[in-house]
Amino acid sequence: MSLVTTISGNKIAFFSTQPYDKAFFNQYNDGFELDFFETQLNSQTVILIENTAVVCVFVNDIVNEAVIKQLAEKGVKIIALRCAGFNNVDLEAAKQYNLKVCRVPAYSPQAVAEHAMAMILTLNRKTHKAYNRVREQNFSLNGLLGFDLFGKTVGIIGTGNIGKAFAKIALGFGCKVLAYDIVTNDEMIKDGVEFVSLETIFKSSNIISLHCPLNAQTKHVVNKDSIASMKDNVMIINTSRGGLIETASVIEGLKEGKIGYLGIDVYEQEEKLFFRDLSADIIQDDAIQRLMSFPNVLVTAHQAFFTNEALTQIALVTFNNIKSLLTENDIENKAALLV
Repeated sequence: MSLVTTISGNKIAFFSTQPYDKAFFNQYNDGFELDFFETQLNSQTVILIENTAVVCVFVNDIVNEAVIKQLAEKGVKIIALRCAGFNNVDLEAAKQYNLKVCRVPAYSPQAVAEHAMAMILTLNRKTHKAYNRVREQNFSLNGLLGFDLFGKTVGIIGTGNIGKAFAKIALGFGCKVLAYDIVTNDEMIKDGVEFVSLETIFKSSNIISLHCPLNAQTKHVVNKDSIASMKDNVMIINTSRGGLIETASVIEGLKEGKIGYLGIDVYEQEEKLFFRDLSADIIQDDAIQRLMSFPNVLVTAHQAFFTNEALTQIALVTFNNIKSLLTENDIENKAALLV
């Protein structure tokens, strides 16, 4: 019997899974056989896949040409991303080996946008430090001075669903909101958002929030030169993709006092760190250790998407994408189908 005839279209192999992934996908499963692997998908772990037509991957799984070739050899037909970003997937290779690739283009834009604002408020009003102080019976306010968000200029890079949701939140705080994207949004303009050049975002913003995908044009959009053009004491927030920020340049900006605040929910080398308990380990990544040593830096571990509503939507949309591709070889929501 050939390999292909033994493949089960009813089986999905999940990689980089956490307990909450299992809980939500099991809760909304309707007829699939689910295999969950905690390990990352890469060229060494492809061997775990047996008799399945579908693999489900996350942001830090490695889905390059070598992995895709192995998937195709194993009879896999669909790569289902349970996230919006797809910079970790070689789409040309998927097309070459005739694999369909789908994603969840919009699960809960509000979840990520609200987390970005939470990071801004935390960095500004230092509530994380106040919490720890009071627990130690230290009721001093020294060192906790913040600023009014009202009237400040917030620059948004990327005005997709998340950037749009974040703009509404910032407008609600009474901020002046500037935005940059390759396409302007008439609805946002009506709400009071001003679309400007990327250079104007850097030069004019008190707070810069990144909400764009990672690609060749946006990689290291925050770098030595762009930081130099920013306002002194600027706040930079990144809840999108770690590669948007050139880490070494940001560290220099923090050391020089040019960057007043940094909030990152993503990190360029996060696949070696995030979604794991490393509390008993010696972390070998000197850059993340240096970042976390600054008192004006807030790091969360890719948490922005992590709400009940978002995880519910991710499970439902992922299952619907897979069902549509298995039965009709197409998806009604064209933004969900990449190849």
